[in-house]
Amino acid sequence: MGIWLELGIFVVILAFGVWQLYDVKKVIREREQHQAREKTGASGADDAPGEHRA
Repeated sequence: MGIWLELGIFVVILAFGVWQLYDVKKVIREREQHQAREKTGASGADDAPGEHRA
């Protein structure tokens, strides 16, 4: 009976770890997309031809 309890706890902990890895990868992907948008938006505004700044 005890082995099933230990196995159940192990499976729960393993599932929680996989869930956390999924969340971390999602946040990393969102951060990279945000940085790419900032980089393209900032470089596009700075390199616009014919734009004079005072």
